Amino acid sequence: MTPPQFVHAALILALAWSTSSAPIGSAQPRGASPDWSQWRGPNRDGVVTAFTEPAAWPEKLTEQWKVTVGIGYATPVLIGNRVFMFARQDANEVMMAIEADTGKVVWQTSYPAQVTMNRAAARHGEGPKSTPTYADGKLFSLGYGGMVTAWDASNGRILWQKDGPMATFGTAQSALVDRGLVILHVGGNSSNGALTAFDAATGAIKWSWNGDGPGYGSPVLAEFGGMRQIVVQTQRNIVGVSAATGELLWQRTLVSPSEQNSITPIVYGQTVINSALGNPLTAFTVSKTGAQWTTTDVWTNPDVTLYMSNAVLVRDVIFGMTNRNSGQFFAVDAKTGKTLWTSEPRQATNTAVLATSSVVFLLKESAELVVARASGAGFEPLRTYTVATSATWAQPTISGSRIFVKDNAALTLWTVR
Repeated sequence: MTPPQFVHAALILALAWSTSSAPIGSAQPRGASPDWSQWRGPNRDGVVTAFTEPAAWPEKLTEQWKVTVGIGYATPVLIGNRVFMFARQDANEVMMAIEADTGKVVWQTSYPAQVTMNRAAARHGEGPKSTPTYADGKLFSLGYGGMVTAWDASNGRILWQKDGPMATFGTAQSALVDRGLVILHVGGNSSNGALTAFDAATGAIKWSWNGDGPGYGSPVLAEFGGMRQIVVQTQRNIVGVSAATGELLWQRTLVSPSEQNSITPIVYGQTVINSALGNPLTAFTVSKTGAQWTTTDVWTNPDVTLYMSNAVLVRDVIFGMTNRNSGQFFAVDAKTGKTLWTSEPRQATNTAVLATSSVVFLLKESAELVVARASGAGFEPLRTYTVATSATWAQPTISGSRIFVKDNAALTLWTVR
């Protein structure tokens, strides 16, 4: 099995979209931030809220610095002038802080992390696949073998740790931090897994739901029927639980081959848009009648399924890469489920998809970064850049004119000049 790229989706940003060949408008999204504090950016949805687009895309990007950090697929976390990286060096899992403008390592802290890998995941290595989350001066990480750790972001001191069983193919979920709770689905399978809320300050368990084991996608926060909910793919389901108490509110069966559920759902108003390997892209509403929560299908699109590559929602259009046809880019109308266009096939095995108000970034595992015009009429690539000399399974971090790319073992800062 190739390990999933975990994704988060949450708040809908107020971006203007055109379904003609013209680019998206330049409206500024709500909550624009130069920081990249968690998986898939400021709003956990793959939308880049602070980017300086050039008048014309250059032939090449400018390499500012490159530093070896260790193996793994964690996304770089950017806070002010510091980049935080979570990786593996020899037998240890390591958190490090790096000066964003120079590449100088400020601090580095590690702990022993012996793991026994599933043979199917061995080619991707023992490095962590989970992206740290920054909140209130702390970093929260999930190690490959299931170790939950809280770090002091100022100096790297470990504040608390909780160890647990390893997921079948190694963990790949990134923490959701909400109102002082660190929410992660820990454990190895349906018999010992639990969606768990840890106290951010102490690590104490505030609530847990043990109705299924963990998937490989990440939880998102949504509000349906006036109730704040955690929505996440589990080992064999997609569920919604109370953000305050962990009470199960609704559940839908979601079964993929080898139980590889690895996509983070997209929240679109009162609708959830979801998929998994072998399962069509589906939109369903979440509602409550009396004391009963129900979900109702709005549309399904059997032409698009998602495996490891998460899609981006820009207002009313979903842009992403389906695993069908050996990797095919697509655009789908979020209201109707209609496919607007598909690209030529055989694009990639995996692609990290991020979007601004006018362009889409597509980082293939082959280290090719494609910049495409965000258009509802068809796939319109503007430039393709080579950004590494080894595989790029980690999602990039994009802010201002900077693009931070993690390859097999190094972190590189590229700038658009």
